[in-house]
Amino acid sequence: MTPNSTLKLDAEALYLELLRGVRALLGPQSRLVGITSGGAWLAERLQKDLQLQGDPGTISSAMHRDDFAQRGLSAGGQTLLPFDVNGADLIVLDDVLYTGRTIRAVLNELFDYGRPASVKLAVLVDRGGRELPIQPDFAAAHVAWSEDGQLALARDAAGAFSFNVESN
Repeated sequence: MTPNSTLKLDAEALYLELLRGVRALLGPQSRLVGITSGGAWLAERLQKDLQLQGDPGTISSAMHRDDFAQRGLSAGGQTLLPFDVNGADLIVLDDVLYTGRTIRAVLNELFDYGRPASVKLAVLVDRGGRELPIQPDFAAAHVAWSEDGQLALARDAAGAFSFNVESN
């Protein structure tokens, strides 16, 4: 599918599917960690909807990206993990999984904070195109989509999710 094609993804319906999938991944000691910014929004809402105690973590891939020289800190957000990573069962959340490079960077960032017992990955959309051997434990949707565009989660003032589709 090209970015100019009609891409109809209902972000709210996919969120409900993600909620179901994350509920199945949860263990008694699981902690949610959202990748800035879309994954952090998902973690925040899931934390509330799953009635989990405490606050979810937020993690930035900016400092460990292999394209840091080009992107700098523009990826935004800072890492904030309000719990001990050592021995924790983590569920990392992202809006869109594509090449796997962001996940690689996030894993490096996580290990700067400690050594988790396990790390699972849950994403709203897996769009294929992997460059690294990284696969989600759960994806609400799998979409074959052209590599010359971007798909990103958006959130309105009321907290409702939608997608932005942009051509490069």
